[in-house]
Amino acid sequence: MNKILVTGGCGYIGGHTIVDLIQNGFDVISVDNLSRGSLKMLAGIEKIVGRPIKNYRVDLCNLDDTEAIFSENPDIVGVIHFAAFKSVPESVSNPLMYYKNNLNSLINVLQCAEDFDVDNFVFSSSCSVYGNTTQLPVSEEVPFAEPESPYARTKQMGEAICGDFSNLHKDFNTILLRYFNPVGAHPSGHIGEFQDLSESVVPVITQTAIGKRKEMTVFGNDYDTRDGSCVRDYIHVMDIANAHTKALQYIIESRNKNNCEVFNLGTGNGVSVLELIDAFEKVSGEKLNYKIGPRRPGDVVSVYANNNKARTLLGWETQYNLDAMMDTAWKWENIYAQMKKAAAPVA
Repeated sequence: MNKILVTGGCGYIGGHTIVDLIQNGFDVISVDNLSRGSLKMLAGIEKIVGRPIKNYRVDLCNLDDTEAIFSENPDIVGVIHFAAFKSVPESVSNPLMYYKNNLNSLINVLQCAEDFDVDNFVFSSSCSVYGNTTQLPVSEEVPFAEPESPYARTKQMGEAICGDFSNLHKDFNTILLRYFNPVGAHPSGHIGEFQDLSESVVPVITQTAIGKRKEMTVFGNDYDTRDGSCVRDYIHVMDIANAHTKALQYIIESRNKNNCEVFNLGTGNGVSVLELIDAFEKVSGEKLNYKIGPRRPGDVVSVYANNNKARTLLGWETQYNLDAMMDTAWKWENIYAQMKKAAAPVA
């Protein structure tokens, strides 16, 4: 089997992607220093796939430790690079931490790919690279606007680093995947987002509904959108995961025409925050306690994808609609609450 190194494999998207890779015949090892990821993710993955997953607890900003992983696994044929900090508000308040972590880790992984002749690379990018674009839906050809946060700028810079590296190494195949807003959880209920107080909107909704939060704040209702709240393209995490598998297959099978290609990953449908809340209330039967607050620094107004390129070239199709996204997210929230309760010490 082809061995794939997944960086950030104990994180939300990385963990779900490991499942999809294994179910499509790949062998997988993970590297995650657990600063944001959780070993509970690996335990859940192992329940789904029925095999143990090796994780190296390594900070990829340390080149020597990163090299040791490649040296120990000379049969790696591809890398999917998720490992990065991803909070927009945190990046606004601590930009240097984001530049140091997100860029240094990428540079070290690319250096090791060069040194150990690993020629297939998938980079976890983001629709945030487009900034406050006025061209909707967003195609891959839309020029970047000014990024709205340091996090978004690290993704723009990360793409540029990958592009420059690919221009130098013509045998090095890179896929840049710009995802929009991953949500939901694996339908089995074994894995989801292992965070107690996430800043992503769907976990905030479910955490509010279950009582972890007293109320939810909708950041702004005076944007130029249908109902005044921000519009995003929400996509199920397993659809995102499957796109990574298909991207690897695409370059391993040499179907790519260029050695650095970019794909949008979204449903193509824009959904406002208030519409998202309505969908959750319909699926769950719960009434959400929320209020309208001021706009949040770093948020773009509206962004949703043109996904024709991924569907045409990768053969990728989304499988989960908005109701399924919210249903699996709510199911996971309840399962995770039971896991936390079971793990709590007895007084």
